[in-house]
Order: sequence, then structure tokens, then C-alpha cells
Amino acid sequence: MKLKDVINEQLKAAMKSGDKIRLETIRSIRALILEFEKSGINREMNEEEELKLVTGAVKKRKESIEQFRAAGREDLAAKEEAELAILLEFLPQQLSESEILAEVQRLAGELGAKSKEDFPKLMPQVMKALKGKADGKIVRSIVEKSLGMN
Repeated sequence: MKLKDVINEQLKAAMKSGDKIRLETIRSIRALILEFEKSGINREMNEEEELKLVTGAVKKRKESIEQFRAAGREDLAAKEEAELAILLEFLPQQLSESEILAEVQRLAGELGAKSKEDFPKLMPQVMKALKGKADGKIVRSIVEKSLGMN
């Protein structure tokens, strides 16, 4: 089922249930979808674009949480965390650090990456393989550790 259809179904359910945070979050995703449709591309969103859209929204929420916590605004951080949890429902199951490490080691072996000089060669391949399945900051940290950069 396309993301647009899922969002429309979820929107109806959120309206009926009266869950304001869920409704607000789903409306924000719907707005991003409408923005894409009105951009003049004149085609349906493909799966990769859907993933990119939701991943971007997740990244924004994570950044907001960090900024609100730094400013001592726990109330706003909690709201962003609630929205983040809802957004994560629309992404594939996230990999654990051990699963990410296994993939990094497998790709490093294939590419012959052993030192920090190999980072520019390894990192794009890992991100391509794990697209939407892992947070970029965690992946970067694991790649750096595996190449002995920390």
C-alpha cells in the first residue's frame, strides 16, 4: 500500500480517536506528500521517495528534541518524542547496533576497507545498504570505530 493511502487511513482513524498528537503528526506527513505532488513532477511517489520523506521528518524531530533539551524545554521535547514515535511506525524496522556492525564489517571486507583513509569509500556504501533501516549518526559512529578513527 502506498504511503499516501496509509496516511489517509491513519488520518481518519486519528480523527475518530481524538488523538491530537497523532493527528497533528499525520497531517504533517500528509502536507509533505501534498507538497511533493504539487511540485510539478506529475507522477506518483516511489518507495525510495516515501522513505526519504519520512526519514527527513524523523531527522527534524530528533534535532528538535536535542535543541529543546539543551534549552531546558522538556515539555516541548516530550511532544517531539511522541511525534517521533508515530513517525517511526512508517519506517522499516530499525536495525540494532550489532546488526549495523555486522553489515559494516561485511561491506568493509568486500571493499578492503581497513583504515580511516577508507572512510570515504566505505561510508556511502554502508548508508546505501542500510537506507531507512538505521540512523545515520549511529552508522557513522560504528563505521568510524570499525576503521579505528575513535
